[in-house]
Amino acid sequence: MPWAMALFEAIVVLHVITGTVGLVAFWGPIVTRKGAANHRKWGKAASFGFLGAGALAIAMALISLYGPEDRIPSVTDRELFAGLFGWMMLYLGTLTIGFVDYGLAVVRQARNRTALRSLRYQGVIAAVVISGAWCGWYGIRVEHPLMVLVAFIGIVAMAIQQVYIWRASDPPRNAYIGEHFRALIGMGISAYTAFMSVGLIRMVPEHVFNPAIWAGPSVIGVSLILYFTLKAKRAAAPKASGVRPHPQ
Repeated sequence: MPWAMALFEAIVVLHVITGTVGLVAFWGPIVTRKGAANHRKWGKAASFGFLGAGALAIAMALISLYGPEDRIPSVTDRELFAGLFGWMMLYLGTLTIGFVDYGLAVVRQARNRTALRSLRYQGVIAAVVISGAWCGWYGIRVEHPLMVLVAFIGIVAMAIQQVYIWRASDPPRNAYIGEHFRALIGMGISAYTAFMSVGLIRMVPEHVFNPAIWAGPSVIGVSLILYFTLKAKRAAAPKASGVRPHPQ
């Protein structure tokens, strides 16, 4: 079906454009002063770029699942192909959108946390969990641990978000900042992982199923989360006043 091939290639081009915007702009909020004008501008560019890339990743996943099988003849294991470039790509696109949505929402609803309990936000989280559960189950079926790992990470991330949303007591005053940061780093992890699948199959097809390459964004992203989380905790810790207690 020539139309399917043409449609897929057009989506790939748009995916590359939006993804490149997101992948480049992603580092802007990390290196700029938090809360400053440049931080917000870079953050918006990354968010909109990744929203577009995530939506297009879902479209590519659906074509990979239901399009003509001869689209990429170099891949002979069609079941594994459907897993990585179909169900996992669909999940990663949904996960990217979910992270962007939550990362922006916790700032927008910083003083109204209960708004995050509405169907508008809970529906997006549910879509991530459902697609992640299916991705993990399919990974078990085809015996590919990478699918199970990324599914587990995403579902745990959604559970952590729900703890913040549904906790009975009010969180610390600036807790939303940490939620915002972790969500948008997660956005970068899922987007980089999904984006690599398009480039890898063209540049280094012999390594397209290499778990070490696919795990790279997660390793870097989790390291960034740990680094900035520890940095924020050190900055928030009370400093010693240097005044010694009066002897009794």
